[in-house]
Order: sequence, then C-alpha cells, then structure tokens
Amino acid sequence: MAKKVDNDHYCPFQSPSTFLKIQDALECLQGKWKLQIIAALLTGPKRFSDLANFIAPITDRMLSKELKVLEGHLLVSRHKKSTYSIEMEYAITDHGMSLKPLIENLIDWGDLHRKEVIDKLRK
Repeated sequence: MAKKVDNDHYCPFQSPSTFLKIQDALECLQGKWKLQIIAALLTGPKRFSDLANFIAPITDRMLSKELKVLEGHLLVSRHKKSTYSIEMEYAITDHGMSLKPLIENLIDWGDLHRKEVIDKLRK
C-alpha cells in the first residue's frame, strides 16, 4: 500500500510496487512505433499494408516485429482476412482498448508540450 501523505491522500509514488508497474507498462509500450500502431488500430482493423502507409516511415520489417510484440502482450490480434489470399488484418483487442484513455491523454499532453516549447523558443 502507498504511504500516507496527509490525512486523506495517498501518494502512489512512495510504493516500491509502483515502479514495477511502470516498468511492466513501459516494456509493453516502449519504442517509437508501438503506441502509434495502437492509435492507428483504434480507428478500426487494418491490413498490414494499410498500417504501413498509415504509420509511414515505418519499415515493413519493423512493423512486423512490433505487431508480433503487441500480439504477445495481447494488445493486438491478427486474423486472416479472406480465404482466397494470404491477407492478414490486425485489430485492437479489448485489452488494447484499455489504452485509449492513455493515448488520448498523451495526445493532449503532446499538444500542450509542443505549444510550451514553441512559445519558449519565440521569446
């Protein structure tokens, strides 16, 4: 349990288990592409080539590697799209959907951060 900071509030950053949880989350999501792939799939299932175009300039090799990692963490699923060709479609899982609020917060923070940096550079 986190240590008590005052009468009514607990500070989660005082608990050693907090850092383990952060480490687990970062292991799933670290890198340049994983959150971008998840964000792209939040708009709906996509074929490999559509994902590659959506997230350009990612290489096919890197996209394939990152999709396998995300599948391993149960954030993305892969399905054969048709029986006539070997066309795969990727979709976000229910577990992956739990990242939507985090991604929305990152987008908001990124916008604020960009404005802060631009304002500072203009002064």
